[in-house]
Amino acid sequence: MGKNKLLRYREIKTLENVVDLGHFRPGFEHELKGNWARTFFENESDIILELACGKGDYTIALAEQNPQTNFIGMDIKGERLWKAAKVCSQKQLDNTAFIRTQIDYLTGLFDENEVSEIWITFPDPYLKDSKVNKRLTSPKFLSMYKKVMKPGGKVHLKTDSPELYTFTLEMIEEYNLPMFKNIPDVYALSPVPDVLKIKTYYEKKHLEIGRTIRYLQFGFPPDDKLATD
Repeated sequence: MGKNKLLRYREIKTLENVVDLGHFRPGFEHELKGNWARTFFENESDIILELACGKGDYTIALAEQNPQTNFIGMDIKGERLWKAAKVCSQKQLDNTAFIRTQIDYLTGLFDENEVSEIWITFPDPYLKDSKVNKRLTSPKFLSMYKKVMKPGGKVHLKTDSPELYTFTLEMIEEYNLPMFKNIPDVYALSPVPDVLKIKTYYEKKHLEIGRTIRYLQFGFPPDDKLATD
């Protein structure tokens, strides 16, 4: 590990807009669970998550567009979160925060009805069948999202992977999830909605080589449990 990376790993533990958990034990519940808006952000506004946020491109852009809403980016990569957190500090985006941990521990971090929306932007599609449970729209993760989501909450998936796009459509159909938007080619739209014009680092790379960008927006049935439980 390079010297700069080591320094950033140390600094990230001191940044006020980062909660650095790394790998914590299954079953652990964070002290902020159920109180992120009130305790961390000191308000009662909605919370929107960006999962596997990388450098936080969507978190940052959405926070700038919606200063009255709270945004939290989650990723396990410390150096990426360091960059995102520093940008937010420089821009004085007090409605942003970042959590360094694995998404598997989502329900240990957030309580029922605590999250309004979830953004998943260009995640690893995990194309091998043996990795299906790692896909962020697999039944395992959908069940987690349902548990922390407010009634009427939405999940947004933006991807260049036709395989992940198709897989997610299959999950939506199999579990009878309400689908609000299905856009097989974002940049074929005219005009492109502002929220979909935001480009992550990886999206720019995908567009440079001519990849098609796909978008899905879906929710959960109003009953207490998802069929995956």
